[in-house]
Amino acid sequence: MTTEHASNTEPIVAGVVTALVGFTSSFVVVVSGLRAVGATSTQAASGLLALTVTFGLGIIVLCVRYRMPITLAWSTPGAALLAAMGAGYHAGWPAAVGAFLVVGVLILATGLIPALGDLIARIPTPIAQAMLAGVLLTLCLAPIKSLAVQPLLTIPILVVWVVATRWLSRWALPLALVAALVVIGIYLAVHGVDSAAHTEWWPQIAWTTPHFDASAIVGIAIPLYVVTMASQNVPGVAVLSSFGYHTPWRASMLVTGTGTAVGAPFGGHAINLAALSAALAAGDEAGPDRSRRWIAGVSAGISYLVLAALSGVLVTITAIAPNGLLETVAGLALLGTFANALVGALNRDEFRIPAALTFVTAAAGISFWGIGGAFWALVVGLIAHTVLRRRDPST
Repeated sequence: MTTEHASNTEPIVAGVVTALVGFTSSFVVVVSGLRAVGATSTQAASGLLALTVTFGLGIIVLCVRYRMPITLAWSTPGAALLAAMGAGYHAGWPAAVGAFLVVGVLILATGLIPALGDLIARIPTPIAQAMLAGVLLTLCLAPIKSLAVQPLLTIPILVVWVVATRWLSRWALPLALVAALVVIGIYLAVHGVDSAAHTEWWPQIAWTTPHFDASAIVGIAIPLYVVTMASQNVPGVAVLSSFGYHTPWRASMLVTGTGTAVGAPFGGHAINLAALSAALAAGDEAGPDRSRRWIAGVSAGISYLVLAALSGVLVTITAIAPNGLLETVAGLALLGTFANALVGALNRDEFRIPAALTFVTAAAGISFWGIGGAFWALVVGLIAHTVLRRRDPST
């Protein structure tokens, strides 16, 4: 093997791994989130397809243009926020789609108007992290709830996840997903498939005309925008910076904002800079030559476009699986994010009480005037911080 061939192989393989890990570790969260705000199985499959295609294309555009391993992803914390709404959301799917479109416009505006980014930066990080932790709490309880209800189906998934976390941490969630699919396959072979279940195996595309509802914009769009910026875009910039890359902020916001807006009528909730999976394409796994790691990004983008073809199959599997089983995988996928958010929320004394109030408000899932708990958690946290903040006596 020539040196040039070897230098190309490493980033290409790293890109494929980035896509596989990023996709398989969190698609269940995305499907759960879309279903929670009213999507049918067809609409959820369309959303999964739209998200994967838009950010896959966005990755290729940014990597080729800037010769940097800039990877994108769907907003996993944002999908978790949607999933946590559950029965408390009543505005309907078209209103949710309208909120997704507003998020795209807000992300676009962030790239065009620096003051908007500055405004988001003024939200104290512990408050934003506490909101995210509260939203994730219910979802992270899913593995234990499933264990109590169906232990024989859940234990194999948990065992595979624990063992893989110990020795193959990068592949822990994909392997847990594989274990879940095997368990589901055995279960269906024994019990059969519900004849009323959605069984469209091909990629689905479904247009929904956006409806702009005030409660959905306040209750979905604003928290989704905040959590996407604070938990994905800002950390994504930090990850790339840690490997010596200066992220083109405006271009990244324009690409992700446009992608979100274009994908919204087809069910996509939000795309953003990748955070955790970004390290796979930007790090040493992509080869020693930093100037060629952008190839890993292109490889990841192409791999995501291939994986998009599986969207219909995966949504169908979530529809026919025993209740709570794939939610177990989603809960495991979010456990690390939950732990990091909780630490970030409570590690500073001056924010501890406001952050705790934010956390319990979000975790309670309360809804007033049709507006969900994530928004009220931000309001409660910011008011508490303002009231309880200690003034510098010298000022």
